[in-house]
This record gives sequence, structure tokens and C-alpha cells, in this order.
Amino acid sequence: MKNYLVDLHRLRHNPYNGLYTFSCRLAEHLLHQPLHDEQFWYYLPKDKFGFFGSKPYSVLHKRSHKFFHAGTSKFDVWHLTTGISQYRPYNRKTKVVYTIHDVNFLAEELDNTKRNTRTLKLMQHNANRADHIVGISRFALDLAGQHLDFGSTPISVIHNGYTLSEFPGFDAPVYKPAAPFLFSISLVQPRKNFHVLPALLEGNNYELVIAGLNHFDYAKKVMEEARRWQVEDRVKLIGAIDEKNKYWYYRHCEAFMFPSVAEGFGFPPLEAMHFGKPVFLSDRTSLPEVGGDAAYYFSDFDPRAMRSVFEKGMNDFKNHNRIPAIKRQASLFNWNKTAGEYLDIYRKLI
Repeated sequence: MKNYLVDLHRLRHNPYNGLYTFSCRLAEHLLHQPLHDEQFWYYLPKDKFGFFGSKPYSVLHKRSHKFFHAGTSKFDVWHLTTGISQYRPYNRKTKVVYTIHDVNFLAEELDNTKRNTRTLKLMQHNANRADHIVGISRFALDLAGQHLDFGSTPISVIHNGYTLSEFPGFDAPVYKPAAPFLFSISLVQPRKNFHVLPALLEGNNYELVIAGLNHFDYAKKVMEEARRWQVEDRVKLIGAIDEKNKYWYYRHCEAFMFPSVAEGFGFPPLEAMHFGKPVFLSDRTSLPEVGGDAAYYFSDFDPRAMRSVFEKGMNDFKNHNRIPAIKRQASLFNWNKTAGEYLDIYRKLI
């Protein structure tokens, strides 16, 4: 029997961020793979025992395990699913797969050199222990490689998948726009670059709806820009939303906006493309890998340049039946495929 431990300790954290989504979806879809004398063990906080049913065995996450964790030699493979995990096997027999999502902290806190140095040191320690390193995008892997030494360790790019629950009968969103609207969703933080979006509302009657945790100071900057362009009444920060609301906003928006400047992958554009919506993305970071030729890109955040991209993109979308191409692009990203590629690596290591 081969035993694979998947580190899911991040499930004790914020359920609205990408690492939580990655952990959940990978864990779910690994269990869909056909196994041959193999067993998954999920490293979980106590309140998540049973979260994935009875198939995986559960291992209790303890903070003390960062110093020592007895019995790790029974695992043939240990998957470090987060870049800054402090939990790993305390033996040399167990093979380690290490997933790197991003090094966004370097852009988020430029002045916090002590923290950044400490985090890079931890990531380097994980890379040194790894027998295979995976990036969730080519961009994420290449950027991490500028700050970390991978040595001769094998590396791969395995793109995330996406899933989206549908609720066709749901029609009671937390906020129902009174006019056609543009939509975005993510944590309302500086790296998401949301403050450049209110300028797009000048000269039209669109509303802008931004969902996601917005208790950060940056939310004030977004609304300051809305006031600057005199569109404050048409910019709505609606906070974190559930799956039903997310479905409604994707389904009914005119277009999806995602001008992020620090992104390891980016689930939301794919979710919008699932519905054939035009998506407008930053041309930076990993987003061109996600959107491909089916998205429209902002290469300049000057308001006039952005309006030009937006107007041309919307005209192209309306006049050239772009929906099939958009949906095809989204279909390239599949969690079953992602899980299968990880399982292939586990098997090759042993």
C-alpha cells in the first residue's frame, strides 16, 4: 500500500481566498482518481475531519508539528500544498512534492524586508527538501525561480482547475443592480488594482459591483476614485458572498473585470468565462495564461487607454460571437485533470 499525505492545514484559514479554494478542490478531485493499492491521508484541522467523506484517512494538524511530527516515515509522499508551509516529514525516506502558488508578498509589502527575507528563507527550505516542485502557472514558477534556487530538482507547471456551482432558480442577490453592471470578485487589496475600475463608468450608465472581503484600508481608495470620477453611487462593494450570489453575478453581468497586478493564477476569470462573459484582465502576471486569446487585456492603466480597450472589447464581443471561444478557453482548466497530474507525480516519485 502506498500512502500519500496531502497537507490541507490551510483549511483552518480564510475560506474566501485562493489557497483555501485550491486545498478544497484538489482534495475533492484526488478522491475521484482511480487508485491501485494506494491511500490518501489528509492533514487537517480537527473541525475538518470528515469534510471529504470516509475515503481519506485524517491526520490531526497540530502547531507543534512544525518542530517535530512522529511517525511521518509511514508516508511515501508528502505534498506541501502551500508555499510557506512549516509542516513537513521528519525523515529522508518520504518524498516531497512542493507546490508554489506565488511570491506576491514581495509586491504587497515592499518595505517589510525582514518579513520577506524570512518568508523566502522558509520557501527555500521547502524547495531544498522537495523531490518535485510544481508551479500553479508558468509565471508563478518563473518569478519564484528569480528568488529561490531550485537546483536540479524536477519542476512542473500544473494549472489549477475551476468549479462553479449553478443555481438557475436563484434570483435574490444581496444587491440587485438597477442598471447593466460590470462585476469583479476577490479580496479588496492593493494588488487587485480595483481602484482603476471606477474610471470606466464615465460616459455610460454601467454599475460596478465588486464582491469580496473589503475590510481593508484599500477599500477606501477604491471609493475615493469613485468620488473622483463622480460615479460613487454606481460603485458597490458588497462584501464576501456565497456560491448562490456568485453564480447570480457571473450569470447577469455584462462583463467581468480583473486588473490584478500580482496573481499566481486567478480563479475568477475562468468562472466568468464559464458563462461566456467577456473578461478584461491585466496583461501582467499569470492572467494571460488563464485568459489566452479569449480575453481582453489592459496593458496600460491610464483611464483613456482602459476605456479604449473596454469599448473595443465590448464591440468585438457583441459583433463577432465570441462566446464559444470564451467557453472553450475555460474548459481547458479542469480539476480532474489537475488532480490526475499531481497523482502522476506522486507515483513517479516512488
